[in-house]
Amino acid sequence: MAKKISRRLQALQQQVEERVYEPLEAINLLKETATAKFPESAEAHIRLGIDPKYTDQQLRTTVALPKGTGQMIRIAVLAKGEKVAEAQGAGADLVGSEDLIADIQKGMLDFDLLIATPDMMPQVAKLGRLLGPKGLMPSPKGGTVTTDLPQAIAEFKAGKLEFRADRTGIVHVMFGKVAFPAEDLLINLSALQDCIDRNRPSGAKGRYWRSIYVAATMGPAIEVDISALRDLKAEAA
Repeated sequence: MAKKISRRLQALQQQVEERVYEPLEAINLLKETATAKFPESAEAHIRLGIDPKYTDQQLRTTVALPKGTGQMIRIAVLAKGEKVAEAQGAGADLVGSEDLIADIQKGMLDFDLLIATPDMMPQVAKLGRLLGPKGLMPSPKGGTVTTDLPQAIAEFKAGKLEFRADRTGIVHVMFGKVAFPAEDLLINLSALQDCIDRNRPSGAKGRYWRSIYVAATMGPAIEVDISALRDLKAEAA
């Protein structure tokens, strides 16, 4: 059954022309069409020419957004010994070892990101079924399995994000808050584009970028000119 589109969204969709927009023009329109009663995020939805069922066509990585995410994220850390004090000193919101694992097994998921030291990973494995579907499972690729806890905590608090392509080859990632200045959102979107290009899977064949749309959380999708977005990076270099 097709999802019913609200009258609010139908009206907003009429503001978006059926064409590809220049990056800054698209972001300004995204800001104009953010009319929800809560602070909306700016989201990018990127269709890539990959088939993630093949291991050499999977994309999972992190991006450091230069202008931050605008979010306060709660970080939990699984560590033991001297690493516990290290994590606490670096600003982790929750720190523990077997006790925290037991709490998570009971359904306590009061955090946005889980970082673990490598020696904790054999025990973290038992949380896979619980954390995997929620995208919270620590991974070396995602920068969430590390011995350098202060650096990891600082980077994620400052605007580092982990993302991956879903099973259809689409990346969904927020790149700031609608309230950010348009230029700041553009800088973050450009950083995201550059990160996806730099982490192109070795098995990706043919045209890598198929399309990129931006939208506010509750707003209509606006297609962005990927070539113009790439040119911004080249001009800045």
